Amino acid sequence: MVGHVNEADLEWDELETGATRFRRKRLGGAADAEQLGASLYELPAGARSWPFHYHTANEEAIYVLAGTGTLRTADGGQALERGDFVALPTGEEGGHRVVNTGEEPLRYLCVSTMQEPDVTVYPDSGKLGIFAGAPPGGDSAARTVDGYYPRDAAVDYWDGEER
Repeated sequence: MVGHVNEADLEWDELETGATRFRRKRLGGAADAEQLGASLYELPAGARSWPFHYHTANEEAIYVLAGTGTLRTADGGQALERGDFVALPTGEEGGHRVVNTGEEPLRYLCVSTMQEPDVTVYPDSGKLGIFAGAPPGGDSAARTVDGYYPRDAAVDYWDGEER
């Protein structure tokens, strides 16, 4: 069956913590997409999206619908404006964070593959996000493993095991 949804029929999810502030509508999940994620984002002037990160399993893309901003990448930053499409590969080179540097709301569509397991890496804070059972942006109730951990919290394979 073909999934279909109109964004006007969906409520906004809102997140505000520090400089991170946005509204989001999860279009992919609402249309019952299984291997493709899609979310409509709206950032008010001066706001930022998710902290700078990259995925090890999921490619993402951003299409700017309205407004202006900056996309922080592993290579620095680049201006964003209406009509821009940016492909974000897996791995360090796909690191990103969207910042609204304009006066008006920045509205964009973010599309991603929905592979799991996935590890998200947050270079600024030195942490990892681990997701299995459902990828980031997916159904959190379906996850069998998820959490955020210090990147340098490695332990020996045999620690805590009976030898």
